[in-house]
Amino acid sequence: MAAGIQIVLKRSLAAAALLAVAACSPAPTGVSYNKDVQPILAKNCSECHAAGQKGLIASGLDTTSHQNLMKGGKFGPLVKPGDALSSALNMLVEGRVHSSIQMPHGREKLPPKDIETLKVWVSEGAKNN
Repeated sequence: MAAGIQIVLKRSLAAAALLAVAACSPAPTGVSYNKDVQPILAKNCSECHAAGQKGLIASGLDTTSHQNLMKGGKFGPLVKPGDALSSALNMLVEGRVHSSIQMPHGREKLPPKDIETLKVWVSEGAKNN
């Protein structure tokens, strides 16, 4: 029994060490819409969320420009500048919504680096820079 407790403690300590290292890793800062965000959206979202495409028709969301993205869609704003926790954009790509509406729909989840870039961009005010 004591051996089992030791194993659990060792695993807990290892997990805590990994979390500490991750917390020390610098998050990106100064994220640019034009340089960093737009390419992510173009690659993963604009195929469906552009004029005449099924994602735009279903949601009213056009991801082809900063202006259109910030306008939102039929269900309201997608981005709440300064608030990545409650921005629909972040919830959809991070998987914090029902699986039927996770984005990109029917495709692989975005890489963690891209998810973090979007999170930082929104947290920094979702600027058109």
